Amino acid sequence: MNMLPDAESLEPGTEIEGGFHPLFADVPSSVEFNKLRKRLLRLTRQAIEDFSMVKPGQRWLVALSGGKDSYGLLAVLLDLKWRGLLPVDLLACNLDQGQPNFPKQILPDYLARYAIPHRIEYQDTYSVVTGKLPEGSTYCSLCSRLRRGHLYRIAREEGCSALVLGHHREDILETFFMNLFHGGRLAAMPAKLLNDEGDVMVLRPLSYCAETDLEKFAASMRFPIIPCDLCGSQEGLQRNAMKAMLEDIEKRMPGRKDTMLRALSNSRPSHLLDRKLFDFAALDETPTARQDISDDI
Repeated sequence: MNMLPDAESLEPGTEIEGGFHPLFADVPSSVEFNKLRKRLLRLTRQAIEDFSMVKPGQRWLVALSGGKDSYGLLAVLLDLKWRGLLPVDLLACNLDQGQPNFPKQILPDYLARYAIPHRIEYQDTYSVVTGKLPEGSTYCSLCSRLRRGHLYRIAREEGCSALVLGHHREDILETFFMNLFHGGRLAAMPAKLLNDEGDVMVLRPLSYCAETDLEKFAASMRFPIIPCDLCGSQEGLQRNAMKAMLEDIEKRMPGRKDTMLRALSNSRPSHLLDRKLFDFAALDETPTARQDISDDI
């Protein structure tokens, strides 16, 4: 069921009750930016509807790292909410993980400037990660698990039913190929997932959004980007290899990323090899279970 109000008459740049959210007071007035903003709004709303993310009156904890993706996520959600298209409360949350030289005041100052409800939490996971793993190791996996655990706790403390993350189209495709090449399974990054404890939903409203669009959006919005000095600078990560592969495919065959993303929502268990998803034994017992192989001939 579509839980979002109709938005056919609301285009980016349309003033509604009270004008614009303060975050958009000084955005470019160019046609190019308006198209970009409209595209991000449309794709985000589409993901929210497709995966039934919204129940009116809920509260969402929006994880804000200081990177382009999480800034973009927060801005788009605030834009939708301001337009009356997202009937939930939003609480931005940054987890200060104790990384050396982390500019602690950038995010709280930014959020306060635009009167965005927020919570800043300090937890020194940096020392935990660097203490457990040898120098030169890939920190991302352990770092993300520790971070996610704290964010679940904060969501519970703040009465939030969902933790909202800024993963985009490329993140999903890279995860799919990492699982394919290294994990031996067909799995990507879900747009909606219930945590193991069963009390916090994980949402990824930017699932359909392209990373290049988010990069352009961040530049136009002049977000105060904070680089990750823990894992963002490490070379040789498997994800970097997947990113390079996908960029090469897209360069040689434009549009393939969108095609691959559509494929993730168009699976055919009978044409794969997973006996847990399709009863191949039943094909010998009943004609009605026969596969349609006409597409493969």
